[in-house]
Amino acid sequence: MGRSSPRRRRSVEGPAPASATPNVGVGLAPTPSLSAATAPRVWQGVGYRPLPEPAVARPLFDFAALPWPAHHAFGWGAFVAGPSAAERLVGALMAEADQRAMFFHGPVVREGDDPMEIAAQLVAAAIDHAVALGGETLFTRPQGLDRVWVRFGFIPLPESTLPESLAGRPGAGLYAWRGGSALWMLREGPRE
Repeated sequence: MGRSSPRRRRSVEGPAPASATPNVGVGLAPTPSLSAATAPRVWQGVGYRPLPEPAVARPLFDFAALPWPAHHAFGWGAFVAGPSAAERLVGALMAEADQRAMFFHGPVVREGDDPMEIAAQLVAAAIDHAVALGGETLFTRPQGLDRVWVRFGFIPLPESTLPESLAGRPGAGLYAWRGGSALWMLREGPRE
């Protein structure tokens, strides 16, 4: 009779330590390290890596008639092998930052067997990079790539949700991502 019922036992363990608790989104995955998030990738013969010099992507933005961002937090490029084995940049995405909010410009893809997939791979890499840098809310102008943005959990939002320092970017529409969840709570400022 010295046994106690498992239902009556009290747990002597406290809550999980903070370091074991995911700190991104809705707890789906831990934050990737910056080195892991910025590691070069290859998908279907196209290489993706951070751009050490953002200016190399400027001709792609000019080609697509998209405005060039004034400030760069980081950029990603898509590269393919050229005829003389030299790589050539075929796609790019640039990001601006304001504390924990980021604004993505692009992706711009000039050529490739599957331009939509190149665009999607650039978005995936940029999301990983932004999250590793501490980004919580990511904004973009859809530029007709709605299905790419929606694929990664971006949803349409009103312009009023943009931080003041990221407002006024040219283009129509605004999409945003917060931790990969489409569940949002828009907070209103104090009313007077």
